[in-house]
Amino acid sequence: MDKRNSNACFNSRSSAKLTLFLPCFFCVIQCREVMTEHILTESPTPPQFPTYRNGVRRIMLGIVLGTLTGLICAIISACIVRLVIKYLNRTPILKGPVVFSSKIDPKTLQSALSKENQLLGSSPNGKYYRTVLYNGLAVALKRLEPLETGSPETQNKSVKRGIQQELETLATIRHRNLMTLRAYVREHSRFSLVYDYMTNGSLEDAMNRVRENQLQLGWEIRHHIAVGVIKGLSYLHFSCNPRILHYNLKPTNIMLDADFEPRLADCGLAKLLPNLDRAASSYTAPECFQSCRF
Repeated sequence: MDKRNSNACFNSRSSAKLTLFLPCFFCVIQCREVMTEHILTESPTPPQFPTYRNGVRRIMLGIVLGTLTGLICAIISACIVRLVIKYLNRTPILKGPVVFSSKIDPKTLQSALSKENQLLGSSPNGKYYRTVLYNGLAVALKRLEPLETGSPETQNKSVKRGIQQELETLATIRHRNLMTLRAYVREHSRFSLVYDYMTNGSLEDAMNRVRENQLQLGWEIRHHIAVGVIKGLSYLHFSCNPRILHYNLKPTNIMLDADFEPRLADCGLAKLLPNLDRAASSYTAPECFQSCRF
């Protein structure tokens, strides 16, 4: 009897506990479902990148732009400085006689040009004269043909400076078998070049005197003249700085001094005379065919 009462009491207690637990269980399940639906309906927020990356990009961009700006400014400044230096160091256009020899006085040379002089010969690019200065020095004067009116050589100052620099370069050439430029005079539309006077004239003159039996040239002298011409050409083509091609080698441009030492005349005039008749010479330098630089 007691056992039955105890079982009935236990069952009644279990039923009461179960009755209290079931509502709580269902409530928990409902709350969980509601929270799950709420989480699923919310959109996920995008990940946030660190803000320091934007700062690094700005710093790198500033460095690159600053470097490029500085480089451009440096290049522009260098170009401006170079132009200023070139302008300050430009060759002035000289007027009157320009003398490279201490034996020639510019004043006496200018006065000698105005008087009548002995004609020695002529060529398509000018005429040779013999003139004597007041100190008794005899010189050979070559008057180039006048430049065409309106040509760049007579109007453009840069072209005039180029011709002047070319003449100054020719005056520095020194060789035993080359005619040395002693002075030059720039007039309005022409140039006059002054050289040493050669007493035996040109090779053409010597050949004419040999034909007329007025001069005897042995084989030794002829060999000496030929070797001298070769030495002069070799110096112009290989040793001279800058290298010069003659373009107009002929007997009238080979002068002979008192000892029949040959000297090449008209060296470097090809650059000064664009209209130089190169076909007048039967000689053409091999360098013209070996390379296209000349």
